Amino acid sequence: MNGEQGNQPGHQEASRTRREGIPLGRIAGVPVILAYSWFLIAAFTVIVFGPFIQMNFPRLGAGAYLIAFLYALLLLFSVLIHELAHALAARGFGWPTQKIVLNLWGGHTQFENFTATPWRSLVVAFSGPAANFVLAGLGWLLVMVLPQGSSANLELLSALANIFVWANLLIGVFNVLPGLPLDGGRLVESIFWQITGSQEKGTVAAGWAGRVVVVLLVVGVLGVPLLRGGTLNIQTALFMLLVAGFLWLGASQAISAARMRLRLPAISAGALSTPAVGQSDESSVAQVLGLLSNHPGVSVVLCGRDGQPGYVVDPLALASVPLTAAASTLATAVANPLAPGGYVPESASGQELIQYLAQLSGNEYAVIDSRGLVTGLLRQQVVVAAVTGKPVPE
Repeated sequence: MNGEQGNQPGHQEASRTRREGIPLGRIAGVPVILAYSWFLIAAFTVIVFGPFIQMNFPRLGAGAYLIAFLYALLLLFSVLIHELAHALAARGFGWPTQKIVLNLWGGHTQFENFTATPWRSLVVAFSGPAANFVLAGLGWLLVMVLPQGSSANLELLSALANIFVWANLLIGVFNVLPGLPLDGGRLVESIFWQITGSQEKGTVAAGWAGRVVVVLLVVGVLGVPLLRGGTLNIQTALFMLLVAGFLWLGASQAISAARMRLRLPAISAGALSTPAVGQSDESSVAQVLGLLSNHPGVSVVLCGRDGQPGYVVDPLALASVPLTAAASTLATAVANPLAPGGYVPESASGQELIQYLAQLSGNEYAVIDSRGLVTGLLRQQVVVAAVTGKPVPE
């Protein structure tokens, strides 16, 4: 026991890891996590390949399902080497790797913040498939050196080795298909990135290429056999549709995220805010009404003696105060408090603005100029709409 308390960062990080999956330790300093979803694909592998192995090796009996599970572990090992290759290639460029997660869809390597170039991105992406081709080559060598014989053990070992070879070839070839979220999509991204000078535009192009890959896969695997008058295996069809759905979702998410990043440079606190004026938080309702008569349609932000914004006057609450009580009622009585530190410079823009607001609570923020004077009121939903490209909710 290390004595960490429940509210300490180390304990919180460990809790997040356990929720995500089973920690398998570190390889080359990189944490490896086995997601709980992996057990679904392991079960699928056992259910599909168990009967096939049992049919070809009847003497194994129920042990065929144990061999099928061993095959699932071999696939897991192949994916781990694939992701580890990404991490080690990234380390060569000084990119810190946060973790490797092995899950239902294979796995992914999560990097921390880094500065990429088209060439470096391409090297890191293709290192994964290259590792699988190396594994396939090593498996083929094993097949070649295995002694020829008719014993059941040799036949089973040879079958597993052959399956290992073809599985790694399939993983490698599949991942170099030119479209996100596959590794080959980084080739398309890098080409357009080099041409346009924008990684985001390259990502959008690679995402669309990924969608094209999905359509071609579905047509090739499911459509062509039907057009030729053949029949479809239900398990193959379901698996193909499942993979196609995953790839389409990944491509769409890549496109959305890239378009969001493309919109960031045009987003600024000053441009997105509505006009507002500052007033002392010791003012009365009558004084606020007088201010609004000279500045109709603006928001009123009440500031403390130190000049920091603290409240936003609620127009409905303001209108409910009888005129006879306006002079004796403090404006703070008809105002909503801002979150602590709930103000942003009007010059804040792009990623800087998003990171700034991420540190603040609340959904309204006063906007101040370089002199510290209130110039506007920024609402969270307006920023979200600008980032996502969706209309502001009514």
